[in-house]
Amino acid sequence: MEMEEESLRDVEQMLGKEEDDIGGMSRSISEYEGLRLRDPLLLKNNRLNTTSQIAIVGANVCPIESLDYEIIENDLFKQDWRSRARGEIRQYLLLKWMLALLIGLGTGLVAFFNNIGVENIAGFKLLLTNDLMLNHKYHQAFAVYAGCNMLLAMAAAALCAFVAPAAAGSGIPEVKAYLNGVDAPSILAPSTLFVKIFGSIFGVAAGFVVGKEGPMVHTGACIGNLLGQGGSKKYGLTWKGFKYFKNDRDRRDLITCGAAAGVAGAFRAPVGGVLFALEEAASWWRSALLWRTFFTAAVVAVVLRGFMEYCKGENCGLFGEGGLIMFDVNSVKPAYSIPDLLVVIFLGVIGGLLGSLYNYLVDKVLRTYSVINEKGPIFKIMLVMILSFLTSCCSFGVPWLSKCIPCPPHLGDQCPTVGRSGHYKNFQCPPNHYNDLASLFFTTNDDAIRNLFIAGSDKRFLLSSLLIFFVTIYILGIITYGIAIPSGLFIPVILAGASYGRVAGSLLSRFTVLDVGLFALLGAASFLGGTMRMTVSLCVILLELTNNLLMLPLVMLVLLISKSVADCFNKGVYDQIVEMKGLPYLEAHAQPYMRQLIASDVVSGPLFTLSGIEKVGNIVHALKITRHNGFPIIDEPPFSDGPELCGLVLRSHLLVLVKHKAFTMEQKEMPSIWNKFRAHDFGKAGSGKGIRLEDIELSEEEMEMYVDLHPITNRSPYTVVETTSLAKTAVLFRELGLRHLLVVPKTPGRPPIVGILTRHDFMPEHIVGLYPHCNPATK
Repeated sequence: MEMEEESLRDVEQMLGKEEDDIGGMSRSISEYEGLRLRDPLLLKNNRLNTTSQIAIVGANVCPIESLDYEIIENDLFKQDWRSRARGEIRQYLLLKWMLALLIGLGTGLVAFFNNIGVENIAGFKLLLTNDLMLNHKYHQAFAVYAGCNMLLAMAAAALCAFVAPAAAGSGIPEVKAYLNGVDAPSILAPSTLFVKIFGSIFGVAAGFVVGKEGPMVHTGACIGNLLGQGGSKKYGLTWKGFKYFKNDRDRRDLITCGAAAGVAGAFRAPVGGVLFALEEAASWWRSALLWRTFFTAAVVAVVLRGFMEYCKGENCGLFGEGGLIMFDVNSVKPAYSIPDLLVVIFLGVIGGLLGSLYNYLVDKVLRTYSVINEKGPIFKIMLVMILSFLTSCCSFGVPWLSKCIPCPPHLGDQCPTVGRSGHYKNFQCPPNHYNDLASLFFTTNDDAIRNLFIAGSDKRFLLSSLLIFFVTIYILGIITYGIAIPSGLFIPVILAGASYGRVAGSLLSRFTVLDVGLFALLGAASFLGGTMRMTVSLCVILLELTNNLLMLPLVMLVLLISKSVADCFNKGVYDQIVEMKGLPYLEAHAQPYMRQLIASDVVSGPLFTLSGIEKVGNIVHALKITRHNGFPIIDEPPFSDGPELCGLVLRSHLLVLVKHKAFTMEQKEMPSIWNKFRAHDFGKAGSGKGIRLEDIELSEEEMEMYVDLHPITNRSPYTVVETTSLAKTAVLFRELGLRHLLVVPKTPGRPPIVGILTRHDFMPEHIVGLYPHCNPATK
């Protein structure tokens, strides 16, 4: 409330009701006396935009800022590039490739470590429980099973609640928002990386219906961000080559490589990882980034393949050849006809309906959990414990509903599975019998998917068991996502989709020649398309997972249909989460109502401008009373014939000037003092907070001195005329990856700038708040 009152006073000052000099704005008003300053178009600039400037990170409400992806072409930047030798430029390019290599190596190691951790911890828990069950100590077996799950769940929840709340969830919405230009606190911090790795291992090993694939994307992005910090003075990593990476543009490229590497490491699908980054994660793409992303994903694939070969010799404990997700349905070659295509279309429609319902229910659950989580860490941990106990009861109790099935004679000692991973769990059954529900519930999620994808027409799973498993996993997947543990959505969706696909294969077997294992794959694809709303990347990921290129036409068809059907009801699950968290995400297309407005209709105020040579006190005052990150620079006589727009200066650059006290007593240009500055001195700070105004001490004498802002002013900022269509302006803003877009007047004889557009000005809540008649919900 105090900030709003202060801002209103600032508006009054700029309208001439008070005579204080605020960053040159009062001078502009007095000098432009008699001009059309009372034009209704300009009066709209005196509105405050307080929408979409906070978002939910973890369970906390945090302020949101935008990232400076635009190249700031000021005099220092131009001089820096002109003075670089050819060797320095080659060094910069080589270092980019070296960092991409390190991201691939790091993500591959983390992916392998995750699989080893989950397989060994979960395997030890299951073996211990199974030994008790073989001795008919069922109550003790449940106590051990539920107790282990509870301890692992509490460890994951405690890490998220006390160390890094931003590590909860999958992390894909946060990475997607960051690559769109949204900077939220701690989403890519080293503490988040640590919790994401260990919390994911504990959460998946605890038996929750979650995956480690979404967290792996977030983990890869955190590794890319950590390597792209541009060095660290704290740890002595200040090699001169790192200074070139102290900007958001290069850091964004490395984070994109990390996101692709995360998918490649999670699914062992390098091409799918590249396409995932292109289709779902990144908002800006170019050919050079494609090459580096492909290289990073290839490194991950090589690292994982090497470790898999090593682990075949039983050197990794309970982790074996099947520890990394690879579902082999290659033994059956699909031969299909027109009736089979009709069945696939039916699968796509059902997958789209189930996927849209899944997204709707996930949204409701997340909103409910947010009320609980914001009450404090203890409530977060209690919610996780309740869900852990419920999941343990389902995993241990539901298999008792299934009857024991005799083992197929030709399988020999492969059925039942005792003391090892396999497709036929003995559970409570007598010798030579197996429990089909236990083969799905009483195992790791990866092994359950392998069991569902297995080819062949043997009666491995009863229809009733598949229906029970589908309903249980569908519900558990919905109510588990949103608790305070790192949790991915891919595995729950694949599990539910594969089970319902296998049900469909059993019911429609008389109409088709497709194998039930292929039906499970198509069901998983349809459910993924209905929830994630991705097509190309999901298609390639599934084909790389199953190593069956003959399934390409059917997978393409089912993904297209399921996505089209689900789009009729709601958005993709990640888009819903981005919107629910309040992250100001810019869509690739403009909304229809934006065509009714022009750029100046949504410009918010107050607007603070600075002179090319400005008094230090005015700069400090503007920095102190505003949170603006960009200030227009206006040159006035005698430095120009008339008031003209010189460019834009960033808040972070002003803080560097003020900190180093590059001042002079006289109001004149001072080119000589810039000899002590280089472009990298104004680089983006790393994980630290950077320079803060509160830490700078200035005397009264220094406040009356002057500073030349021309060398750090971006002389070529992007601008639009005030009458430009808002729809065209929004597309321009997103496609160029801007943080500030200057709006200039159409007619001469007016102040040289109308206002500045930021991403918050394009948010629907801001526009609808100004113009309620544009609200599509009322039409």
